[in-house]
Amino acid sequence: MATHKKKFILKIIVVGDAGVGKTSLMHQYVHRRFTNQYKATIGADLLKKDITIDEKLVTLQIWDTAGQERFQSLGVAFYRGSDACILVYDITDRKSFDSLPTWKDDLLAHAAPRAASSFPFVVLGNKSDLATRRQVPKTVAQEWCQNSGEIDFFETSAKNCENVDQVFTRIARLALQQDNTKASTALPKLDLKPYNEEQQNQGGGCC
Repeated sequence: MATHKKKFILKIIVVGDAGVGKTSLMHQYVHRRFTNQYKATIGADLLKKDITIDEKLVTLQIWDTAGQERFQSLGVAFYRGSDACILVYDITDRKSFDSLPTWKDDLLAHAAPRAASSFPFVVLGNKSDLATRRQVPKTVAQEWCQNSGEIDFFETSAKNCENVDQVFTRIARLALQQDNTKASTALPKLDLKPYNEEQQNQGGGCC
């Protein structure tokens, strides 16, 4: 008789200021696709990807939440039930880095995890391909991560895929280590408007 492995479903929230490249990172990871077009996320968008971590079948539900202030109240409604969070800033934008503590605190407040002190976070400094325009030294980001609970830190580029796979593999592994991991044989139904690239407005790049 065939043995069916459990499928683990992990809800991963991606947060950060508008324009840091959250949507681009997700589409590079899931679809191996990058675009310079920019569309502000309203509320939250969802992408899914099946992977194997340490011989476990895992479905990542990756939620891209609104970064623009006028849409943030919509995005926080999706925080509850999160298994892990990716905090994203733009290495060419110091303000987006300075916003990380607020994003982290808001996530913990609205997700209401059972153990806030051990909730899995990973920090990404995106747009590493634009290092000549850097405003956030890597050492500064590393120090903040160390002082904020020894959070794992990566510099990534959604444009050239630098460290993108490694980030999502790491956050999935951290989430699996938590006691609140959910095992299931089927995905829950989620009623969200699908992402549509044709609806994007031409704007600044979000690599």
